[in-house]
Amino acid sequence: MGQPEVEAFLTHLVTDLEVSSSTQNQALAALLFLYAEVLKKPLGDVDALRAKKSHYVQPYLSADEVRRILDNLSGVSYLAACIMYGGGLRLMECLRLRLKDIDLDNLTLTAHDTKSNRDRVTFLPGDETFLSRLRAHLASLRRRYEANPNLPVSMPPALARKYRSAATSWEWFYLFPARGPSVDPRTHKAALHHMDESSFQRAVAAAVKRAAIRKRVTAHSLRAAFAHRMAESGASTTDIQFLMGHADPKTTAHYLEGMPPAHTRLRGPLSKTA
Repeated sequence: MGQPEVEAFLTHLVTDLEVSSSTQNQALAALLFLYAEVLKKPLGDVDALRAKKSHYVQPYLSADEVRRILDNLSGVSYLAACIMYGGGLRLMECLRLRLKDIDLDNLTLTAHDTKSNRDRVTFLPGDETFLSRLRAHLASLRRRYEANPNLPVSMPPALARKYRSAATSWEWFYLFPARGPSVDPRTHKAALHHMDESSFQRAVAAAVKRAAIRKRVTAHSLRAAFAHRMAESGASTTDIQFLMGHADPKTTAHYLEGMPPAHTRLRGPLSKTA
């Protein structure tokens, strides 16, 4: 089988199976790799019927709806959800936070290893309930760290070579560590990783169900809700773009598409306030 068969298969995915654009692109990428790297017979330009790119708009969550979700979360899931909602972080940006990234004095946090590969500073929630639970969590982490200070945390290879003692330092300890160490496939040594994203996603899904919210809400919806709150408070699209770490303002505009019309969210200058 060669290029004609590959093109027929990709077209079949669209016309018969009605797959999404991302699914077809994944199949194409896999086939291109197979033929170029394994079979050593590059396909060249593949001409097949392409699936239309889907346009998904994040659901709009009001402040009350988000509060109901947070009220149905506990432990580290509650803290992570608050950070995503309060600072506009992506899920993995949140789970990869280290203790050194948290500034309790100024209520800010720094996101590293971002999608755009650019560090950024954003808000640490100032809610008293959150801060009280965060301080208790930090105290628990401190006891856990002191019980086994020589257990290293996973580190990016370049940073591990540059900062040789960082892996066992308190500052580089994960804010949301896994329950126990695992073997790092790169170094083949035991290290403590951050908590698994799937466990947090399941906790959010369960909280949404308990909150009786019927919208298609995921953990990522908390990040979209951050953008909505910022826009409602009068922040400019440029400010929201910076806080969310978007390289393209069009991405920020896409996040704001799910907001209801202005007349349903705002009040005119002579409207009743009560």
